[in-house]
Amino acid sequence: MLDPDKALEQLYSFRRVPETETCSVKAALNRVLAEEIRSPFEIPPFDKAAMDGYAVSLSDEQPSYRILETIAAGETPRLKVGPGECSKIMTGAMMPAGTDKVVRVEYTEERDGVMHVTEPEPYSNVIARGENLKKGETVLTPRVLRPQDIGVLCSLGYADVEVSKTLLIGVIATGSELKDPGEKLEAGQIYNSNGLQLCAQIEAMGCRSEYFGIVPDSPDRLGDAVERGLAACDVLLLSGGVSMGSFDFVPSMLAEKGVNIHFHKLAIKPGKPTLFGEKQDRYVFGLPGNPVSTFIIFEVMVKPLLYGLMGLKWAPPEVIGRLTVDFRRRDTERTEYVPVVLTGDNIRLISYHGSSHLNALSEANGLIRVDRGVAEVKKGTRFNVRLV
Repeated sequence: MLDPDKALEQLYSFRRVPETETCSVKAALNRVLAEEIRSPFEIPPFDKAAMDGYAVSLSDEQPSYRILETIAAGETPRLKVGPGECSKIMTGAMMPAGTDKVVRVEYTEERDGVMHVTEPEPYSNVIARGENLKKGETVLTPRVLRPQDIGVLCSLGYADVEVSKTLLIGVIATGSELKDPGEKLEAGQIYNSNGLQLCAQIEAMGCRSEYFGIVPDSPDRLGDAVERGLAACDVLLLSGGVSMGSFDFVPSMLAEKGVNIHFHKLAIKPGKPTLFGEKQDRYVFGLPGNPVSTFIIFEVMVKPLLYGLMGLKWAPPEVIGRLTVDFRRRDTERTEYVPVVLTGDNIRLISYHGSSHLNALSEANGLIRVDRGVAEVKKGTRFNVRLV
């Protein structure tokens, strides 16, 4: 069994400079930004009011000021403010010449064109030109674009952005016992959850999925599906058929089709039978058939490869928490990923019966990693919780 960290080193080594394409910012959520973004101008581009009030000079402290004009956001001030004068101003509006302070409206009264200060204003309430960003300053580096990044791009005037081309990921579910949801189950059969679960994981990270359906335990049928998947897709994912049973044809079939197997069997739980190979810049994962294994191996092993092929060295989002109970395990030969619930900084173990217990994942919002050789973890132990 290969150590999972050694497997990850291999997967990270396939990082490459991707092909790119121009994408509208509106459609860029979850896409991989392919360029460094620098601010084309200062932000804000002018001194502006941080709140509604009256623009005055800091050096001109008066009990009352004559109001010259009202300045709305988006308007250019017409008049310079002198001693004993002010301009009424709205949040976000450009500060008029001669002013560097806003007395908030709550600290004033206005009567007959005059503003009277009713309470001392301790702050300037002005956002200075270039205070948030200098021209040419790096704003975004290559990353998976989040909603807040979309907002940043828009604030800089970007209507389009250069992103890595999306990968097409093929999905094949193997097993004669499988039926698609909506079909009638016969004795000994189960519904296929892996196929569409993998498609959902693929699409959630901004890639495209192509589902080739269920392939029964037949070498010929499997061979045909693998050929079609390798011809059409950047990466091919097969679930099931990768272990050592009499009907586990995936490893031999991939070898027969010319796939160079980089590793098969990991010291990881769940997911021991995991296989990874490549053929002429096309990549293949053989994932275990148990659905929790499939989900976790995608998160832990497949995602780093996919992001690497899009030019990004990706790290999962993690939050530090503390275990709320003691945790013991008998099998210490493998690194284990355990589904948990993170609430605040408390890590709660859930009722989890192993890699076939798929509904346990609907309760979990994170995974903790317990390393090889560790049999017991005490309450209060700190873990990095991988968010899922």
